[in-house]
Amino acid sequence: MFRVHIYTGSLALVGKSGVGQAANHQHAALEQTGASVVTRWQPRSDVIHLNTVLPCSLGAARRARREGIPVIWYGHSTEADFRHSFVGSDLLAPLFKRWLCLCYNQADLILTPTPYSAAILRSYGLRPPVMPLSNGVDTGFFAPDAARRAAFRKAYGLAEGEKVVISVGHFMERKGILDFIALARSLPQVRFFWFGHTDPALVPRAIRKAMAAAPSNLTFPGFLSQSELRDAYCGADVFLFCSHEETEGIVVLEALACGTPTLVRDIPVYDGWLIDGVNVYKGRDLQELRTKLAGILQHRLPDVTAAGRQVALARSLPNIGRALQQIYAGLPARSKQLPASLRPRRRTA
Repeated sequence: MFRVHIYTGSLALVGKSGVGQAANHQHAALEQTGASVVTRWQPRSDVIHLNTVLPCSLGAARRARREGIPVIWYGHSTEADFRHSFVGSDLLAPLFKRWLCLCYNQADLILTPTPYSAAILRSYGLRPPVMPLSNGVDTGFFAPDAARRAAFRKAYGLAEGEKVVISVGHFMERKGILDFIALARSLPQVRFFWFGHTDPALVPRAIRKAMAAAPSNLTFPGFLSQSELRDAYCGADVFLFCSHEETEGIVVLEALACGTPTLVRDIPVYDGWLIDGVNVYKGRDLQELRTKLAGILQHRLPDVTAAGRQVALARSLPNIGRALQQIYAGLPARSKQLPASLRPRRRTA
């Protein structure tokens, strides 16, 4: 079996994000399929995973190459999903793309969650091959549970029969928070919750202003633990994800795994695996999202949650772990590069 180094040098900074959760999934997926996972340089690993694009990760990639360790870099980020996020992100996006290329070009293989994000990264002209592989989801942990539904509704003081719509994410325009607020305002009889937290210094002024003026039926409870988030999925009547741009959307997989009726914006990342009216519902714009949301809440649209859970099961952690081990077997072996001072000298005649 393979020994895999999941580099943790900068993961603490993104622990509450999808990138941090993706690294946790890699660790669990590999252990569930018999691989040995390490987070240090010794003992020497057969391959290293990098998940962030911070400077320390670039340094780790270069060290791994010097030591002959194949590098897998997870392409969680693109220029497109950097835009419309934090303060100044649109201005910095072209520079961010150049930095991404510098980082990703250190890899032997780039893994990215969907064919959509793979196509974007290939368009950058990167040297390494780019392969799609889902971030996966823990379908044993995230699963339908009536007791957890009751616990969530009791914790938030929800009356019997009161309709609840939730979303999860940072306070970003890209995540669709402005549309989520508008939809809450248009359905005052429904309770809306947005779970997540972002440092206020990074939240654009327009978003802060919209959140401050949000209607009374919308609550921002903050960041939830994984177990609390599981309760929220089970307790919600709809998971509404208005994001304008994603590379996959781990929270969508979590909601589907919990059997939560799911409504997403109709964007290209979902093409081919999330199908409107089959395993989720989709809306192209605010009006269509509102119409579909009302249809789900009023049970006028068919229940597609069983098919939605099948989407999650196909991306279960054991399945992802087995796919990773097949990928490692196909990586080119690279011998350790010795420093010039230690290399054997050629004999001269």
